[in-house]
Amino acid sequence: MMTAQEMIQLLNLKPLPEEGGYYRETYRSEDSGVATKASATGGIIPKRIASTAIYYLVTPESFSALHRVKSDEIFHFYAGDAVEMLQINQSGEAQSFTIGSNFANGEAPQIVVEKGIWQGTRLKLGGCWALMGTTVAPGFEFDDFESGDRAKMLEMFPQHREGILRFTRELNEKPH
Repeated sequence: MMTAQEMIQLLNLKPLPEEGGYYRETYRSEDSGVATKASATGGIIPKRIASTAIYYLVTPESFSALHRVKSDEIFHFYAGDAVEMLQINQSGEAQSFTIGSNFANGEAPQIVVEKGIWQGTRLKLGGCWALMGTTVAPGFEFDDFESGDRAKMLEMFPQHREGILRFTRELNEKPH
């Protein structure tokens, strides 16, 4: 099996700022399929790219910290070790998923994260790396990304303390 560093080099992946992990955008639709319309305040909402896709790799040192985006996101498992995902909705309900290829063991090759849901992923204990992809519709823009601040997340969702501590970083801790 290849190492994480070999996969990063082979696929030309770069560190993903704030969130963690390594990525490369592989697709950005030329279709701005989401129509322009007036906002509630009367301003114009610009057209959005219909869809984007990336390769995304996590390692034990570099996981996807809790965050949310303004579009639906679909995770696809490609190779490597199984990944845990934590999702917390606006009502404070949490769900855990395992993304991987051992279907008989309950792992799923594809997981949907609806817009606005807090999400984080990390390797299952003992894993070396996992290569996934994500497809986002309407397409991803960095302005749509909101990082989950550990202290604020613990305040909002104290019932999920253990998960929040596992899927966030210290205030000054940078992703690898």
